Amino acid sequence: MCSLKVCVLLVAALAAATAQEAKPTYSTRYDNIDLEEILRSERLLKNYFNCLMETGPCTPDGLELRKILPDALKNKCNACTPKQQAGTERVIRFLIEMHPQEFLKLEKKYDPSGVYRVEYQAEAEKRGIHLPAPLP
Repeated sequence: MCSLKVCVLLVAALAAATAQEAKPTYSTRYDNIDLEEILRSERLLKNYFNCLMETGPCTPDGLELRKILPDALKNKCNACTPKQQAGTERVIRFLIEMHPQEFLKLEKKYDPSGVYRVEYQAEAEKRGIHLPAPLP
């Protein structure tokens, strides 16, 4: 049995090690937004699209998305929570299937050199997501 002082130090060291191992994530403040409502509404979808394209005003959550999108692409969404990863896949799948031209415009803006398309294409195919031909 350890002395109280040694036990406290061990617990503190374990807590510090655990805290260092926990990966940082993007804010979960907007994780409860109803994605399906947005995807069903042409008006809301257009507003988010315009925000991401920087051609229209943004809601606070749209601004947050626009801010983290380049980092999420660059780092394979490593800071995304599981809910954010699932939401990302849902939105990408929807855009490709229902609004491929908007997807391609977003792709051209956020992946102008096509590096992320190459990097993510195999994973998309494994998930049954077939990317449309890129814009010229």
